[in-house]
Parts: sequence; C-alpha cells; structure tokens
Amino acid sequence: MTLIRLFLAAIVVVTVATGCRTVQDNQRDLSSTRERELTAGVVRKEIKKGMSGAQVAELLGSPNITTLDENNRETWVYDKIATEASYSESQSGMFLILGGFSNRSGAASTTQRTLTVVIKFSADSKVESFTYHQSKF
Repeated sequence: MTLIRLFLAAIVVVTVATGCRTVQDNQRDLSSTRERELTAGVVRKEIKKGMSGAQVAELLGSPNITTLDENNRETWVYDKIATEASYSESQSGMFLILGGFSNRSGAASTTQRTLTVVIKFSADSKVESFTYHQSKF
C-alpha cells in the first residue's frame, strides 16, 4: 500500500511540475522558424556604393521589381511583406477514479513586417544609391 501511495505522489509531483504553465509562459514560447531575413540592418551592413548587380543579387536575392530609366540606368526594388501567426497551448490535468482537475492555457500572436528597398544603379551598373523603409506592427 505504501508503494502505491509513493507512486501516486510521484505522479502528482510530475504533473504539477510540468503541467502548470501560465499564459505568459506560452507567450514566451511563441516563435517561428528562424531563417536569414532581409532586414534594414542587412541592407545597411551589406550594401555599399560601387557594388555590382551580381554582388547585390548574391546578398539579397532577386528583386521584386526592376526598371530602366530614360538614361538606361537600372533600379531594383525589393518589397517584402511577412505575416507571422503563432499559437501555443498547454493543458494539464490529473484524473483519479473519483475526480480530478484540468488546467488549460494558451496564447496567440500575429505580427506583420514590411521592408521596401530601392537600389539605383549607375550607367556602368554599379550601386549608385540605396534607400529603405521598414515597419513592424
């Protein structure tokens, strides 16, 4: 009988220790896959005047829009929009023959980011200037 009580006590301790999570705990756990993202910081750090188009494409990938002005100079536009939606949920409970309890908590988060980068090339196809705008909401 003592062994059964010890076993039940161990189950209660493990259930309480691992199953009691708050909404704040779940909120901190929300995340998505972390890939290298195109950010204003990457643009500031990596893009330099005088770079070739091939170097820019290697760093940032293909642009969304390319245009050619009246002087035959190219402009590349990177326009990125990302929406991240995450949900985290935990549930705990202990049920014995006569009754029990259950606890459930969760958190959801949605974030949207935009980044527009405009890179203007000179007549000899080198970076002449670049601008960017980033927002997060």
